[in-house]
Amino acid sequence: MAKVTIDGIEIDVPDGTTILQAARMIGPEVAPPTMCYHSKLKTSGGYCRTCLVEVTKGSEKDPRPMPKLVASCRTNVMDGMVVTNGLSEKVQDARAGVVEFLLLNHPLDCPICDQAGECHLQDLSYEHGHYNTRTDFERRTFEKIDIGDTIQLHMTRCILCYRCVKVAEQITDGRVHGVINRGDASEISTYIKEAIENDFSGNMIDVCPVGALTDKTFRFKSRVWFTKPVDAHCDCDKCSGKVVLWYKGDDVLRVTGRKDQWGEIEEFICNTCRFERKKTSDWTIEGVREISRHSVISANKYKKLVKPKRLTINDIKALPE
Repeated sequence: MAKVTIDGIEIDVPDGTTILQAARMIGPEVAPPTMCYHSKLKTSGGYCRTCLVEVTKGSEKDPRPMPKLVASCRTNVMDGMVVTNGLSEKVQDARAGVVEFLLLNHPLDCPICDQAGECHLQDLSYEHGHYNTRTDFERRTFEKIDIGDTIQLHMTRCILCYRCVKVAEQITDGRVHGVINRGDASEISTYIKEAIENDFSGNMIDVCPVGALTDKTFRFKSRVWFTKPVDAHCDCDKCSGKVVLWYKGDDVLRVTGRKDQWGEIEEFICNTCRFERKKTSDWTIEGVREISRHSVISANKYKKLVKPKRLTINDIKALPE
């Protein structure tokens, strides 16, 4: 076991635990934000640099501070390590710079983007970004590409987090897309415009932290805060069958995998559950989905409505002088 202190909070964690994992064990108040890391995807992390932290004490054996900020998703803790995240001005300044870099080529599509309301980049820029930009040049643009019958790629919005590539590598039966070119010409693309066709390709939509990969069956149908998320399950021979149904009235507008408090998929689901089972009769309803009160999706969502007591004239008392 290793003892680590993060923002003044001490915790014992198993050897081999990363700083990010240790911070999440403490709670969201000290956990760094992430855009590329996903706990269910091996080798993810280390690309976006939003989880940078300051190590002010390396360990008990070597108490010297680390000379530069480190990526918490890639750095293991050591016994006696002291880490500063939210309390460090250096970290906050670096994180604002990372956000500015991520937004260099990102379009202002929020008013028309299907990801609005559940976009990690929106949250990141609101909490850590600047209100204006220092750049004045033409942003790079790409044509929209249909990379399958149910998925559309908006490369203009992509931040190159590599999550969709990791999904294709690790949970599908064959990856036909990846990152091509280098530098500011890098882009996600299929090889020779090949279509992505496998039973778990829809999970690329769920893991995308921005609106680069969108569900063509849900495009422009509704804002997420106008829908009602409901937990449901079914007997499926391909996946766990545990999903979230997004209702508008009596209609199921979309089906997604369940996400944890960090916005990461708990269990990947198959395309049959995601795209072909859009009727309530296909599912066993478990109940209304628990949504964080900090999310815009939670607006006007009530599990139990308690009406105020009806007042009568006898309940009204004169105010004391």
